Amino acid sequence: MRIGLIADTHLSRPDEELPPAVLRALDGSDLILHAGDVYLSNVLDALERIAPVYCARGNGDHTLRDDPRVKDAHVLTLQGKRIGLVHGLDYPEPSWRPLERAMQTEFGGPVDILVYGDSHVPVVDFHKGVLVVNPGSPTLPYGLARPGHLGILELVDGRAQARIIALER
Repeated sequence: MRIGLIADTHLSRPDEELPPAVLRALDGSDLILHAGDVYLSNVLDALERIAPVYCARGNGDHTLRDDPRVKDAHVLTLQGKRIGLVHGLDYPEPSWRPLERAMQTEFGGPVDILVYGDSHVPVVDFHKGVLVVNPGSPTLPYGLARPGHLGILELVDGRAQARIIALER
């Protein structure tokens, strides 16, 4: 199973569209997880033309209150893996909120794979037995206006592997 991972698209005008490189990179995905700060539902609509979409509500997603694809957090079980999707996560973990506490708060318990956004910094890490992935931002990587990143999560025979894709103009 191929899962596209995206976060922090930050498109705030109805006439703005995802860059074609994003759509090309996500083409062929069986599912897309958006880790929040979408701003407008037309971004989710464009992604949904590729595959079903689940989205974690970002701190800027005020207009998406009634969109059924958007929740504060999602927990999905796919091919035997429990996947948690949330917008904000302090990572690397601070002493005041270790990963175990964050998973309990956000997902009601441990997950095998944790996908988050918010920082605009891509991360693929294996920490405390959890695959932790932040796909970065395709439109504002590191807070800069240039081509950014997204992620791909592959689930095959009970194994999970994630990678970051650097987008080009």
